[in-house]
Amino acid sequence: MIRLLLADDQALVRGAMAALLSLESDLEVVAQVERGDEVVAAALEHRPDVALLDVEMPGLDGIAATAVLREQLPSCRVLIVTTFGRPGYLRRAVEAGAGGFVVKDSPAEQLADAIRRIHAGLRVVDPALAVESLAAGPSPLTPRASRDGSSVADVAGRLYLSDGTVRNYLSSAIGKTGTRNRVEAVRVAERNGWL
Repeated sequence: MIRLLLADDQALVRGAMAALLSLESDLEVVAQVERGDEVVAAALEHRPDVALLDVEMPGLDGIAATAVLREQLPSCRVLIVTTFGRPGYLRRAVEAGAGGFVVKDSPAEQLADAIRRIHAGLRVVDPALAVESLAAGPSPLTPRASRDGSSVADVAGRLYLSDGTVRNYLSSAIGKTGTRNRVEAVRVAERNGWL
């Protein structure tokens, strides 16, 4: 049996996925959580072989949860299962240690096959998204990019930088995204999964 942990903040989606996967004779859902910050504790308690994580969850996003889970329980492999098939998400998920990345509109039999392949140590990536990710290239932004609309002074205070340095970073991010202002730069970065 392949033991599974499901993490998705949408109860209906999580429940439907659990019901579908439970129909497979070699798959067993041993834990379900609705928040990214609950993933590691549930994994340490239930010892799943594969964790299926959504990207956008409260508490901790699925990509950050992947990195922590791979550090705390390296025997547990991770498959990102998300609605948001963005090239930047794929790249960041693989860098965090995910073994695979599929979108939620995949047929149930493909999801079950992906789980078996991840469990066997193989990588599984949606082919169209892989091509798109390669074409998009790496994120041009640094991890310091701000998307919360904070003032320059607030960002500078949080990062222990001068206001001028923050303005320079924001100007650079706007230039790298080919946009006219900070709001547009955030939209482009989110659409590409860079933030």
